[in-house]
Amino acid sequence: FFFATMLFYSFFKTLVGKDIVVELKNDVMISGTLAAVDQYLNLKLENVVVNEEKCPHLASTRNCFVRGSTIRYVQLPANEVETDLLQDATRKEHQTQQAAPAS
Repeated sequence: FFFATMLFYSFFKTLVGKDIVVELKNDVMISGTLAAVDQYLNLKLENVVVNEEKCPHLASTRNCFVRGSTIRYVQLPANEVETDLLQDATRKEHQTQQAAPAS
């Protein structure tokens, strides 16, 4: 679990400054610019935009912190994701886990 989290943490760090859409487990969709991410995959978003009809209580929010455990999906712009690098990192991580002795 730790290695997978670190892989995603490293990946999300490369997306700081990019626009993303976060879908929460309660079906709220938040669009914004990724300002920061931590090792728990908590996200700080700036320039936040939400659907005012579905979430009027969030309409005036411009910056927010999203706890990683509440996130269902993160939508990324396709042109910002280097799939080859991500696949290579995932493959290496899998090989490392396969080579590690079972505990």
